[in-house]
Amino acid sequence: MEVIDLATTGLRDLNATLQAAARERGNAAYTIENPRGAHALAVGLDGPLDVTVKGSTGYYCAGMNKAASIRVTGSAGPGVAENMMSGTVTIEGDASQYAGATGRGGLLVIKGNASSRCGISMKGIDIVVHGSIGHMAAFMAQRGNLVVLGDAGDALGDSIYEAQLFVRGRVASLGADCEEKEMRPEHLDLLRDLLARAGADARPEEFRRYGSARRLYNFHIDHADAY
Repeated sequence: MEVIDLATTGLRDLNATLQAAARERGNAAYTIENPRGAHALAVGLDGPLDVTVKGSTGYYCAGMNKAASIRVTGSAGPGVAENMMSGTVTIEGDASQYAGATGRGGLLVIKGNASSRCGISMKGIDIVVHGSIGHMAAFMAQRGNLVVLGDAGDALGDSIYEAQLFVRGRVASLGADCEEKEMRPEHLDLLRDLLARAGADARPEEFRRYGSARRLYNFHIDHADAY
């Protein structure tokens, strides 16, 4: 395992090193020390690297991740794992706004809480939050799964398309066109797998499922107030 200290190595040099190693697809392992809240850390990794960040990060950590496994031992700023394609990103602490935004694949695990707009416009990513999430989570979410072991804030799933939302705790309010759905056996199986992969201590039967009521797919005058 190679150790890179951001107290002595520049951020651009660090990202260039990681991106080059990812392109070689050698399953290399890196530990990043003294991140000191750096922005855009470990972004654009296109290969099966194993990266551990010892501390907290700023904006857009692990953005555009593809195939890499990235673990942050602290908390992450806004936009962690933004536009993620595949691989795994794990945040041991809390995540700020719009975690997993526009994510197209892979698994994002947040061991603490997530702030507002978690999973906004998600397009296939799986997100598991061990704590609670803020308002407007999964706004315009198109595909993928958002699992919340704690509570969810206001306007959950506003203008949602075909993503699935699973919440164990209390939901403050549902957004436009989002409604509670029946939890069928296939959903329990899906949730059981996601909880296991995320190391979450919970039973799928404890959750409720939410998704699109499909009233806003096409304009209808009777639903005009909901647009």
